[in-house]
Amino acid sequence: MPLDSKPGPNARIRVEDNGKGMDEETRKRIFDPFFSTKKVNKGTGLGLSSAYGTVTRHDGAIDVSSRLGEGTTIDVYLPIVGRGGD
Repeated sequence: MPLDSKPGPNARIRVEDNGKGMDEETRKRIFDPFFSTKKVNKGTGLGLSSAYGTVTRHDGAIDVSSRLGEGTTIDVYLPIVGRGGD
């Protein structure tokens, strides 16, 4: 679990692919607004930035691991909270 995740029980959502993966320089920038590896006019680069903002606003964390030629794994951790009145 990432060091910046909230202590306590968390739910993990994992997304994996077996694509071409990312180099370290690209991985470091994937949550930057408007960063994209796509050609001009083929995407805004806001998807992962928006996801990161939503997850962190809910006290969650995202962990990304990727290796060139092997794909990428993204783990999203969200704190488990009790229902009101419990």
